[in-house]
Amino acid sequence: MTRPLDRVLGARLPDPPDALRRGPLAEDAFPSPLHTERRASRVGVWLGSGFVICFLTGMVSHLIQQPPSWFVWPAGPVWLYRVSQGTHVMVGLALIPLLLVKLWTVYPKLFSWPPAATPAKAVGRLSILVLVGSAVFMLVTGLLNIAQWYPFGFSFKTAHYWTGWVAVGAVLTHVGSYAPQIRRGLARRGTAASVAGLAPAEVDRAYAQTDAEEEGAVSRRAFVTTAVVATGAVALTQWGQTISPPAQVSVLAPRIPGVGPQGLPVNQTGITAGVTESAVDPAFRLVVEGPTPLSLSLADLQAFPQHTERLPIACVEGWSANAEWTGPRLRDVLAAAGLPRGAVVHVESIQTGGSYRVSTVSRPHSASDKTLLALQLNGQVLDIDHGYPVRLIAPNRPGAMQTKWLGRIAPGAAGVGS
Repeated sequence: MTRPLDRVLGARLPDPPDALRRGPLAEDAFPSPLHTERRASRVGVWLGSGFVICFLTGMVSHLIQQPPSWFVWPAGPVWLYRVSQGTHVMVGLALIPLLLVKLWTVYPKLFSWPPAATPAKAVGRLSILVLVGSAVFMLVTGLLNIAQWYPFGFSFKTAHYWTGWVAVGAVLTHVGSYAPQIRRGLARRGTAASVAGLAPAEVDRAYAQTDAEEEGAVSRRAFVTTAVVATGAVALTQWGQTISPPAQVSVLAPRIPGVGPQGLPVNQTGITAGVTESAVDPAFRLVVEGPTPLSLSLADLQAFPQHTERLPIACVEGWSANAEWTGPRLRDVLAAAGLPRGAVVHVESIQTGGSYRVSTVSRPHSASDKTLLALQLNGQVLDIDHGYPVRLIAPNRPGAMQTKWLGRIAPGAAGVGS
């Protein structure tokens, strides 16, 4: 029998070598009545929804850190970034077992031959390759990032961002290529709307996928229960790094609220930043550029009116924790330097390296009465690991942008992140 792809190529596509069709690569490997369009489609809905959530929350974090001129991120509510990024990491980790479940449901199709009977199906198979590859890359590198282990020789932030766009494109291509199969898989018996427009033979196949067909050595109910429990367990056992109540069971969380110097976790210490001597130097000065330039000692900063705000540190790795911060308001210090309320400024650390040594404080945050040049944490002088002698703390910003060991504040371009 001549296959459609053979007619396109003008010759019969040769079968793969026997050595590549053995063991787990055999087309009939791991047989199960659960390898159905129905299971694959329904798991795919949850998996796709999770990737959409991760993509949107990831874009929020990216835009905050590298804002285009049109983007404005508000200073409140103070917990918004905390929830957004915590959700990003929690859902991302939960997608790991869900992706394994999805691959199991379609496993026999991965090694079917020929790989595609028509050019349209070839596009669909290619989309699977790109989708699986990008999904695995995103989840594995994301997992390594929250553990702060970077064995690869490229920028995680850049690679993660662009691979996210590749994954979204692959998802859309995949859904378009396999729309009839997805529609059949989601069809329910007796729902005419779910099969409208399908050919009679396709309707018969859609209605033929009943629960009874999916019963085998592992029942459909056991399969679904296992998938739900595994996914939920992964989410729960790391969610405690974002909110405190489940912290005791969050065994997968790399950071736990309340654990760290002065009861607050840290990523970068004073030793790793190389500031253990410069930060405690009596000659330290915070330079504030403006119409009336300032060179402020620690005593000068303490002479400003002091304010206390309860704000979270919310890091891109997903962990966050509340704390009480005390110090002068940034806008008061900027006013003393002759800068207008809401001026966009760049804040620089005295550390000599690092991708977050400098950050931009946009108009909503520089004008906020909650943005402080913090001198104390939870009623105590800042520990050097938390940015002694002075650090920035602003509401609703990533922890990486809450610059520690401040040494300079300078006016920035008005259109940048304004």
